[in-house]
Order: sequence, then C-alpha cells, then structure tokens
Amino acid sequence: MAKPVESDSQISKTRGSSLRGYLRVIGAIVWKDIAAELRNRQMISAMLVFALLVVLIFNFAFELDIGTRETVTSGVLWVTFAFAGTLGLNRSMAMEKDRDCQDGLLLAPIDRSALYFGKVIGNLLFMLIVEAIILPLYSVLYNVNLFLPGLALVIVLGSWGYVAVGTLLATMAVQTRMRDVLLPILLFPVVLPVLIPALKASNAFLQAFEVGDIMPWINILIVYDLIFTAIAFLVFEYVVEE
Repeated sequence: MAKPVESDSQISKTRGSSLRGYLRVIGAIVWKDIAAELRNRQMISAMLVFALLVVLIFNFAFELDIGTRETVTSGVLWVTFAFAGTLGLNRSMAMEKDRDCQDGLLLAPIDRSALYFGKVIGNLLFMLIVEAIILPLYSVLYNVNLFLPGLALVIVLGSWGYVAVGTLLATMAVQTRMRDVLLPILLFPVVLPVLIPALKASNAFLQAFEVGDIMPWINILIVYDLIFTAIAFLVFEYVVEE
C-alpha cells in the first residue's frame, strides 16, 4: 500500500511546530538563567562591581581635558565591558557545572544548538544590563555624551560577538580545574577581531565622524559576529559532549 504524500500545508505546519518548539526551548533556558539570577544575584552583582571599580580607577588615574577624554572613552569602555563580560561568562558556566544543571540539560531530548543560543541570549542580556548601568555613570564621571544611537548599535553588535564566542569557550574551560585562568587566555586572542572594530566604530561615533567612515568598521563587526556565531553553532554539540 502506497504511503500518503504529505501536502505542502502539512509540511509547513510540521516545520512551524518544530520551529515553535525550538524557540520554546531557547526561551526556557533563558528564563531559567534569569530566574536563577533573580534568586541569588551573584553574576550581575559581580560584573557590576568589577565594572564600576574599573571605571572609577580610570577616572581617578587620568586627569584629562574634555577632548582627550572623548579620545580614550571607547578604549576604557571596551576594556571594562570585556573584563566584566569574561567574569560573567565564567560565573554563568561555573554555576551550570557546579549544580549539575549542564548534565541535566544534556540528558534532555533537546537540540544542542538550542542550549547554545539559550545560554548566549542569557549571557548577552546580563552583559547589556551591566552596560546600561555603566554608560550613564561613565557619562557623568567623564562629562562625555554616550547617549548616541550609533554607539548603542556598536555596543550591541560587539557584545553579541563577544558572548557568542565566549559562551563556547567558557563551556570548554569550565571542564578544567583552572577555568578562571583558562577562559581569559583562550578568549581574548580570539575576540580581538570583534573588539578592534567595535572600539574603532565607537571612537568614530564619539568623534562625530562621517557615516561613510564608520560603516566599514560596522560591516567588519557584523561579518565577524556572523562567522563566530556560525562556527560556535556548528561545534557546540561536540564541545558539550566531551
């Protein structure tokens, strides 16, 4: 007896249902991270305290005029974001490992890529919250206007690239005893292609460059974000199963 041929509408419904299930898994993982953070407030607190200390140290270390402050602002901001982000990535994956949550997630019948994107979105959310607190504080301390739409776009793009590759490397580093030391060693050389165009584009917006001069850096940032996300997406399943 011949098998009934599925219609285009049935195939579309199946794909739509599969996509909704995939997105629900991602949303559940993100919500799990948010709920855990709301209970203990460890990760954002650590990231925020560290970022505030860095900004305050730079503020008291440099006695700069307004023009020079605008020149160094992008460097100070991205140093702060990078180190605070690394601390958050380490804590995020360490909590999964220490509480055996990672093993439970791996035993669940879900796509490993959904686990990856759930962790990336959760880590990105926490990083953006810290950045949203740091930017107005920095603006007040240094008397520099940071409320620029272009700068906000660069920060989001740079943070995504940083978290996309950082989540993968944090998953690898958390399996070792020296995870706190190993992650920065692995991460910083790899994310330089993201940090450099992010820094250059941020500085260009603060210096009020022409859009044509800024777009090449933004394009490079977008390309590296896509490349890093695609690579991490492809290899994440093999990393978590090691």
